[in-house]
Amino acid sequence: MRVLIAEDERMLADSIAEGLRAEALAVDIAYDGDSALERLGVHDYDVLILDRDLPGVHGDDVCRSVVGSGALVRILMLTASADVRSRVAGLSLGADDYLPKPFAFEELLARVHALGRRARPADPPMLERAGVRLDRAHRQVFRGSRYVPLARKEFGVLAELLRADGAVVSSEDLLEKVWDEHIDPFTNTVRTTMMKLRRKLGDPPVIETVPGVGYRIP
Repeated sequence: MRVLIAEDERMLADSIAEGLRAEALAVDIAYDGDSALERLGVHDYDVLILDRDLPGVHGDDVCRSVVGSGALVRILMLTASADVRSRVAGLSLGADDYLPKPFAFEELLARVHALGRRARPADPPMLERAGVRLDRAHRQVFRGSRYVPLARKEFGVLAELLRADGAVVSSEDLLEKVWDEHIDPFTNTVRTTMMKLRRKLGDPPVIETVPGVGYRIP
């Protein structure tokens, strides 16, 4: 899942991003409304965590622009105001959910996952193919009865391959869904992560390379 945080309180934005990345999510940050709209025009996000009181382009206008564009991104609006009128106003703009500050990170995480499930077809709790099982809720992977410890990016790559249900996933798609905007598009990080993932999954190999196209679990 890829998330954009649009929040001008830098410490808060960075803290949220750190927590979400620890959950194997790809996260970008915009500290003002102009930057948020710029990133939204370049990348396909599953969830937008949007501070309502952004500098530059106001958060309300960012919300209107996203909704008006028809983008599939789900919007979780943050605000310091918790009264009913403010919540109704935020939802009326087209936000999918509303969370007043201060909030518990655990609640924000649960809401992000809930919105992510609405942004794309819902995945089953367990993804399984070719003898590999990925438990999304507990972030565990098994090959047969053997537990396979994976780093966050390895887990994210495997989840995308299993989610594809046998279809080929390109390196570009993996970069878009598993990494954030700071990754060099010409890097060999996908290939390196794939090598580590294959090594940990063991023999016989389950991930197939389709030359010039991408990877799949047939």
